[in-house]
Amino acid sequence: MSLENELVAGILREEGGFRDSLRKVLEEDLKMSIHEFCSQTGLSPSTIYKIMQDQREPNLRTVRDIIRAVRRMETKPHGNFIAVIAARPVLNRIEERTVRLGERDVRVKEYPANSMEDAIVAAVMAEKDGALAIVCAPIVAPTIQKILTIPVSIVIPRESILRAIEVAVQKTL
Repeated sequence: MSLENELVAGILREEGGFRDSLRKVLEEDLKMSIHEFCSQTGLSPSTIYKIMQDQREPNLRTVRDIIRAVRRMETKPHGNFIAVIAARPVLNRIEERTVRLGERDVRVKEYPANSMEDAIVAAVMAEKDGALAIVCAPIVAPTIQKILTIPVSIVIPRESILRAIEVAVQKTL
């Protein structure tokens, strides 16, 4: 069942069903707090908190706004992923698609780039898509840090560099 349908079913199920469904959608499906949800959707935190604490029944406009927001997040998830910008061969070696950070699962989303320009464009797209942070090569990180407002982490591939040096030495023998 889609998240949108889950919310509608909650309305029809019982009194307080919408609240319970919204809590499940936020905590279990979208894995985000009310604050994160509101900051990404523009909905009033006060309104959502009051609904969740059973201090207020949502009006039809509020229900529609919440359902639209959840629909957008379901079809284009925001804010629950780390963007990794690298060449396709590097991205193909990533085995983990979800990383556990404390009590939160964060997805890893790939953004292939074969040039500095590709990496910069990918970084801007990742931030626009709602990435929590960017992981990229040190050569492009300073430029990306100047452009973006989200954190940038640098990959320093020690083992693969050592292996590449070994291969290069073998080729010279």
